[in-house]
Amino acid sequence: MSLLTPNPGLIFWMLVVFLLVVFILAKFAWKPIISGLKARENEIQGALDLAERTRAEMAQLKSDNEKLIAEANAVRDSILRDAKDAADRTIAESKNKAAAEAQKIIDSARETIRNEQQVAVAKIRNEVAVLSIEIAEKVLKRELKDKEAQEKLVADLASAARLN
Repeated sequence: MSLLTPNPGLIFWMLVVFLLVVFILAKFAWKPIISGLKARENEIQGALDLAERTRAEMAQLKSDNEKLIAEANAVRDSILRDAKDAADRTIAESKNKAAAEAQKIIDSARETIRNEQQVAVAKIRNEVAVLSIEIAEKVLKRELKDKEAQEKLVADLASAARLN
């Protein structure tokens, strides 16, 4: 049972050695260990702060990029809308010019047709007049071969002229 009962001398020397180790550790080892732990804690806190600043900068950059993309899309849409409007105006102007030109051509063709029709009617009238005179000459020559027929025609014309 001597193993189970504590010896007071042994307890005293264990206590002295323990206090000596604690004193040596307190004098030489705890300050560097604690300063090393503080330095490590400061490094970790610095890294955490840097990570937080980096995260905030990334969020700001992402926000700026989204704004730039939105502005670029707005500019693109504006350019496309302006180009479409310009194309529509050009098409409308071209259609109007083509319609006006077509109307001019149609009016010119109508005028040409009218002029040619008048010329043709004048030619036909002249030809009809010439033919009428020729027919009248032939009829008069044949009808008025004798003197009696001539006198009768003159009398008829004279009486018709008095009636008018």
